[in-house]
Amino acid sequence: MKLRLLACLATILLGTGPALAEALGDRVETALRAGLDAAGAPYEIETVAAVAEVYRARHMRPFWIDDGGVTARGRTLARILSRADLDALDPDDYGAGYVSAMIATTEPEVLAGLEIRLSVGLVRFAADLGQGRTTPHVSDPELFQYRDEVDKAGILTAAEAAGDLAAFVDGYRPLSPRYDRLRQALAAYRAMAELGGWQPIPGGPALKPGMTDPRVGLVRDRLRLWGDLAADADPAVGERDVYDDALAAAVERMQGRHGLTRDRVIGRNTLAALNVPVEDRIEQLVLNLERRRWIPDDLGPKYVYVNLADFHLKVVDRERTVYDTRVVVGRPYHRTPVFSHAMTYVEVNPYWHVPQSIAREELLPKIREDAGFLARNNYTLFSDWSAGAVEIDPLSVDWTTVSSEAFGYKIRQEPGDANALGRLKFMFPNRFNVYLHDTPAKSLFARDQRSFSHGCIRVMDPVGLAEIVLAEVPGWTLDRINETIESGRRTVVSLAEPLPVHLDYQTAWVNKDGSVHFRSDIYDRDRVLAEALMATRRSRAL
Repeated sequence: MKLRLLACLATILLGTGPALAEALGDRVETALRAGLDAAGAPYEIETVAAVAEVYRARHMRPFWIDDGGVTARGRTLARILSRADLDALDPDDYGAGYVSAMIATTEPEVLAGLEIRLSVGLVRFAADLGQGRTTPHVSDPELFQYRDEVDKAGILTAAEAAGDLAAFVDGYRPLSPRYDRLRQALAAYRAMAELGGWQPIPGGPALKPGMTDPRVGLVRDRLRLWGDLAADADPAVGERDVYDDALAAAVERMQGRHGLTRDRVIGRNTLAALNVPVEDRIEQLVLNLERRRWIPDDLGPKYVYVNLADFHLKVVDRERTVYDTRVVVGRPYHRTPVFSHAMTYVEVNPYWHVPQSIAREELLPKIREDAGFLARNNYTLFSDWSAGAVEIDPLSVDWTTVSSEAFGYKIRQEPGDANALGRLKFMFPNRFNVYLHDTPAKSLFARDQRSFSHGCIRVMDPVGLAEIVLAEVPGWTLDRINETIESGRRTVVSLAEPLPVHLDYQTAWVNKDGSVHFRSDIYDRDRVLAEALMATRRSRAL
């Protein structure tokens, strides 16, 4: 019924004939039927219904047309919708192409259709800017982000009252310089694509500073195009193919932007990053603009932010990064989820309560081979997971009769240097049992790609993080933190105030200095998001 109401809208609005109204209704209904199984279909039904209800409330009085045709405000809206691509959105999703082609018409039937298309286009565009085109946890079940929903029914009424329509629409964009910088990068990479992008650099032996190779000149051109090498950094005559110091510094900058070891050597990984086609980089920027639209404008005055794709953690205080460090995240088959929560306490010299899955799959085979394994590695065995569980001597158990399916014991690793959680654990209790912690496996932080955990996040400099996190807890200075670690005593320290923790996944972003960063899609979430966006587009009607 709601869909047919929109079809009737054109008839009542300008007194158009029933044929046009039925045709309009048929187009909407056909498009929605085609996208019935797509994620966007329910969203589109909601959008169309919201527009129809607004027109009913105003007795079908139009917003964008009068006796002379499309008004000046209607033409302004048409221009706004035609530039949706600047936000990595498709103008045709908002009817911009049709409106542009028909905007000069004086035909009543066509004007009725334009009126509806402009209204639906505005509601869609404002909502897409304000909350994104997809619902995070619907598009990807591993994303537990809950975006702020835009009041679609209020958009048209508020737009009518706005003096500056362009500024009104701008207000729906994320209020974040990070979003604006990403938009600018998208425009720059699209401009590169218009000029032909770039061709692959041939493979071969690794290129090192001081070498002469025909491929060096190609690398020079590439890094000048990307801005890593200054436009005026020309080599001496006849030395274009010499890997000089200026080029080495540019390679190091490029490696840093791509999360690679900054060794100035163009080996396999660096060459692969150089050869990613411009179209793929544009797609990354588009996908990450969508992710930015999911993020609340206010993450808190002070917060912890982890970019899982970057293997990096930072603490931001009043928009200033006050701490950052490398992290290790979950393996591709133990992916760390995306969600936000609040840290409430820090545990010094923590216990590690071994998850049942790890105890059954990883420890049990070792215990069967050697029952002394637990004692040597500082583990305590308990009868079960209940509050009244009693400690058991591992040597008293006939492990040959214990199956992984029937494994009901609880294993706890005591505090110490070998503890899997290291000396510090940062707790933000959540249903995923994911937290931040120290680790004895320090060597993994030297890797470029650091996805080795079971889902929790290992911190390279946990003492530095503890100093920042506990700064507002009276008495908990850096000296006291270190003294408590040295004591070996398990100690729980409650934070003065809950500290927001945001686990995010961004494969492209732009720093304040304008440098554009890209990372590998370690969890295949770019592909999943791209498919969700395509499904949403198929569901669009009008």
